Amino acid sequence: MKISRNVVLGLAAISIISSCSSAGEQKEKSQVAVNVEAYYPTQSTNEGFYLSGEITARQTASISTRMMGYINKIYVKPGNKVSAGQQLVSISSDEIQAKKAQIQAMITEAEAAAKNAERDYERFKTLHAQNSVSDKELENVALQHTSMQAKVQMAHQQMNEVNALLTYTNIRAPFSGTITQKLMDEGSMANPGMPILMMEQSGELQIIASVPESYIPYVKVGDMAQIEVKSLGTTIPGKVSELSPSAYRTGGQYAMKLAIDTKDKENIHSGMYVNILIPNKVKEDIASRIMIDKNSLVYRDQLTGVYVVDDRNQANLRWVRLGKIAGNQIEVLSGLNQNDKVVLSAESKLYNGVKVSISK
Repeated sequence: MKISRNVVLGLAAISIISSCSSAGEQKEKSQVAVNVEAYYPTQSTNEGFYLSGEITARQTASISTRMMGYINKIYVKPGNKVSAGQQLVSISSDEIQAKKAQIQAMITEAEAAAKNAERDYERFKTLHAQNSVSDKELENVALQHTSMQAKVQMAHQQMNEVNALLTYTNIRAPFSGTITQKLMDEGSMANPGMPILMMEQSGELQIIASVPESYIPYVKVGDMAQIEVKSLGTTIPGKVSELSPSAYRTGGQYAMKLAIDTKDKENIHSGMYVNILIPNKVKEDIASRIMIDKNSLVYRDQLTGVYVVDDRNQANLRWVRLGKIAGNQIEVLSGLNQNDKVVLSAESKLYNGVKVSISK
């Protein structure tokens, strides 16, 4: 009897452990990824300093409509090359077509009334010349004639408005380029301003990056740079084409664009990440340093760390030793390298092992 009781207790314990393990697995599976903003640290050497950037198209467009309606047809798909003016999307326009028919009937009615008013005006002018009608009667008929002409013009302007609305139901490419994303399907409800397609200008690529305020004195438009394309393991030349004069609301980061020549680099595509070496000389006190944004720091009692994103898109707290401060940047003496992706901000609380989704 005692053995039986032990067996029962053992089975119950196994059942509880199994259920806890199953619940833990389900919790892990149902874990929602935390949306975070991340970046690569800035590294400086005696040769210059490194920044992280991304290759983008020189011109991009979000294709949407100003009209609400169901999508009848999408004529393109990602990867298709399109020319300027080519039709991309057709939106249902039954209501607009019905309104157009009504306005056309209004135009016909207004034009008929205007012709009748014009004939009356001509008759009254003749009668007035014969002193058969008074000045007041001629004036009333003239006003009626002017009113009918105004109604005809009003109806034609309403028709112009409807025709303008119809152009938003047949969406065309604003420039020649390549379709990169299809965000909605046929039969979906299109709403004003909601993207349906994304497209980029063909051939023309550039690099966008951010320059910390401590390095701004050493960068200017026209500077040459060496661009390392990480995924291809190749290096191409670049040139600073734009540099923002203000870091307002960007956390001390100045937006920069670099022009690149990709005619001989067919494998370079928009969206690739790059390392940028600006070979300008910097002061000795900021040479050979890894710098991060001070907003990335996490404090636990007497320890300081940062969250980094690993290859499995999980956040891990890394303890670091800090050095000198330069503006909004702070030097990392140990615990971090230039290839670590550092979390700048998160939509909710982070902890070791939590899944994250990096917003661009």
